[in-house]
Amino acid sequence: MIDKLILGRFVPGASLIHKLDARTKLLSGIYFIFILFLANNWQTNLLLVLFTWLVILLSGIKTKVYIKGVKPLIWLILFAVLMQVLFTSGGTIYFDWGPFTISAFGLENGLYTFIRFTLITIMSAVITLTTTPMDLTDAIEYLLRPFKIFKMPVQDIALMITVALRFIPTIMEETDKIMKAQRARGVEFGEGNIFEQMKAVVPIFIPLFVGTFNRAEELADAMEARGYQGGEGRTKFKVLHWHSDDFLAFSIMILLTASLIFLRV
Repeated sequence: MIDKLILGRFVPGASLIHKLDARTKLLSGIYFIFILFLANNWQTNLLLVLFTWLVILLSGIKTKVYIKGVKPLIWLILFAVLMQVLFTSGGTIYFDWGPFTISAFGLENGLYTFIRFTLITIMSAVITLTTTPMDLTDAIEYLLRPFKIFKMPVQDIALMITVALRFIPTIMEETDKIMKAQRARGVEFGEGNIFEQMKAVVPIFIPLFVGTFNRAEELADAMEARGYQGGEGRTKFKVLHWHSDDFLAFSIMILLTASLIFLRV
């Protein structure tokens, strides 16, 4: 699972997506999530799938990397799909038993839900895989800048979000090491009833929490030793700039929105 987890990882490259401004990628990713809900038929969903596939190709990262990245979340996605299939009715009824109904409309909604969650996961991965943690921090800070009028510590919030994303793979690697150590001591995961399985997880969570807090304390000490004082009075080593490619990317997103509206039923 560690090798498959892609959220929070950065892959160096020189693709068109890598060269885009981090703010462009972040805004486009958020905007893409909103326009996903404009898709209400197979034509609009097909358009979104083709657009996402094009973005994957432009990122210069192999498609199988994204497919493997979806697998750790497949059960969560299937659960959302199941809720749509069982509790949404309409059209031809194929199965009806108490509160559970399987209908043509429910199956259609389930398929669209699967597509939406999968595309959201892939597009989120595109942002983190093609953007350095520092650029992502600067982009989040820039987008949260209006909240400074409310005395909100924008720079600190952006740093916390970026550090959290950065340490997802690290925590997963630590979890894998702890599970291997517990297996070497005779602990069996996934065996027995639900209570026995929950009991087997306890030896994982305790050292994982302790290690996470220790790592956070070490990071805080390292930042303090380097004179970190937050965002007040700080300059940027790398200043973000808009380029023609960024305006082209926004234009493509607007064109995609217009196409979705045109193809809607």
